[in-house]
This record gives sequence, C-alpha cells and structure tokens, in this order.
Amino acid sequence: MDILNLEGTEDTPKIILDKGNGIYEISGRSLPEDSAEFYQPVLDWISEYSGSPNPSTEFMFKLEYFNTASSKLILDVLSALEDIDGVTIIWYFHEDDEDMEEAGEEFSELVEIPFEFKTY
Repeated sequence: MDILNLEGTEDTPKIILDKGNGIYEISGRSLPEDSAEFYQPVLDWISEYSGSPNPSTEFMFKLEYFNTASSKLILDVLSALEDIDGVTIIWYFHEDDEDMEEAGEEFSELVEIPFEFKTY
C-alpha cells in the first residue's frame, strides 16, 4: 500500500499515513481553501486501508487549529476509521488550549472509537 505523505503549509496540515511503519498522523493547521478536495486522498487511503488494516491502528491528531469546514472533514475521517477494528484515536492538544481539548472531546462523543487525550 502506498504511503500518503503531504507536507504541511500555513493553511494545510501535515499528513502521514504509512501502514508499513504504523504511522497515522494529521498535524498542524487545517484551513485549506477546499477542505473536501484536500481531505479526499485521506479518505481514499483509509478506504483502501480498511480492506486489510494492521491489527491495531493508533491514529494521531495533533492539530493547532482547524476551521469549520475542516471539522466536517475531520468527522468524515473519524467516521471512516470507525469501521476498522483496532483503531484508537490519540488526540493531542497544547496543555493550555482548552478549545482543542474540547473539540477532541466533542469528536469522541460522535464516533464509536476509543480516544486518548494527550498534551504536548
């Protein structure tokens, strides 16, 4: 399976989806001009991955900021992961960023996936 590796910019998050090395991470700032277009390769990759996932998948979100349009796509990513056995979400937030902590808690209530919350 191909690795999805997108370099982050001021407006788009860094994304690494690497089944072979067990790295699944979305980090940085997410306010792309077209969120649906930006996240489509991620959703496509998860769809392919769901056909033969690793026994466990720790999917990391380490976002500093995301806009409203991105939040819908983040939920789409989480919903796609919901269908895969062995997935855990690791939601990182800066220790004094209550908004990002609350966002993670809200996402965790919308999907049936275990969440772990960690500060950095």
